[in-house]
Amino acid sequence: MSAHSSSLDRKNGGWSGRFSEPVADFVLRYTASLGFDRRLALVDIEASLAHAAMLERAGVLSPQDLGEIQRGMAVIRGEIELGRFEWRLELEDVHLNIERRLTELIGEAGKRLHTGRSRNDQVATDLRLWLRAAIDLIDGYLAAVQQALVEQAEAHAATVMPGFTHLQVAQPVSFGHHLLAYVEMFERDRERLRDARRRVNRLPLGAAALAGTTFPIDRAFVAARLGFEGLCENSLDAVSDRDFAIEFAAAAALLMTHLSRLAEELVLWMSPRFGFVRLPDRFTTGSSIMPQKKNPDVPELARGKTGRVVGHLAALLVLMKGQPLAYNKDNQEDKEPLFDTVDTVLDTLRAFAEMIPGIEVDAAAMRRAAEEGYSTATDLADYLVRRGMPFRDAHEAVARAVRLAAERHCELAALPLEDLRALAPLADADVYGVLNVDGSLAARNHVGGTSPAQVRAQVARWRDRLGLAG
Repeated sequence: MSAHSSSLDRKNGGWSGRFSEPVADFVLRYTASLGFDRRLALVDIEASLAHAAMLERAGVLSPQDLGEIQRGMAVIRGEIELGRFEWRLELEDVHLNIERRLTELIGEAGKRLHTGRSRNDQVATDLRLWLRAAIDLIDGYLAAVQQALVEQAEAHAATVMPGFTHLQVAQPVSFGHHLLAYVEMFERDRERLRDARRRVNRLPLGAAALAGTTFPIDRAFVAARLGFEGLCENSLDAVSDRDFAIEFAAAAALLMTHLSRLAEELVLWMSPRFGFVRLPDRFTTGSSIMPQKKNPDVPELARGKTGRVVGHLAALLVLMKGQPLAYNKDNQEDKEPLFDTVDTVLDTLRAFAEMIPGIEVDAAAMRRAAEEGYSTATDLADYLVRRGMPFRDAHEAVARAVRLAAERHCELAALPLEDLRALAPLADADVYGVLNVDGSLAARNHVGGTSPAQVRAQVARWRDRLGLAG
């Protein structure tokens, strides 16, 4: 073999015979995906073994070839797991690296493995296998975050804090009730991910490059072997679309948005202007110049990383929007946004699952804040309605009472009864019971309400749903 043809073999991967000159070094670097797609190596081996078993069953491979492929793949798996596998950039991607090493180990049988498939359906299969496992990991971490929130909610079922609208004090709520709102959000995130997983879990292998294959393949056998729930039933669609990745990215972006909202509240609550919570020191940092600082870096970074994940969703949508059928090289750009989205979500969930149990609550500071800002004004209006006043009239009377209290720099509960009666003649001595924040909380005793009794009932339901011990 001439030096020239040897160079072609080295630099044109598996199709050297078609080209008259080697790929330029810059183009090789520009088009190579090995730097990021090597994380698909183990699922690539898993899918290849299922493909080989199917080919042997169909009579395309001999039992001897299958045995050699299985032996070679076991060696390669071990090399990868031990960090001893030699990754070669000139082979462009994870698939060709593994195939070339397999051929080095077992000879001709390694060259037969690619019968009846293309890198197009191969990578689509690998990506679905990898993402399926990632979704399962994320679900587990989400459940851990939910568990941490439920535990804190149970401990603070009767801890009073101000509920806000427009970041203004609105009505008293239980801190436990507030935390359970996030448990609900994260449960919907889990539902979305589980639903997306069903569409991820369909087998594209067998579509080959775009039109299927002339070999007598058994796609249902491969699907069962790999744990897929169904097949991609159009070969063009199977290799060309990445909507399963986009759908996951959308669910991940929404999940991160929920985490970011919780992060924003932790940042606010930790500020001395609120002083509601203290985060564990290991999740905070100091200042290089201000020795008194204790910065909530983990929640702040979670807010920032949410923008990163949302950006990856936008990148995947733009990647797909102009592609004609079927496969295009554009789709090589799907992996880095997808991989980084999974990494970011998993890291953020792990941080929150470990941070939330260590949050310390200043219940006295929360109560003081709840007792400010006329948070029981609605309770006073409801009291007047129960005594016969039309709601709009009661609303107006309470608004005037709030204005009077503001002029006197006191809370509603500090107004004398005669002043309240001057504004609302139906008021009586029992009115002060509804102006108490504990009474306000206890009065909202219905499903979804913030009373301590209802919060404890919610906690019990979540313990059951999450399989937690009582």
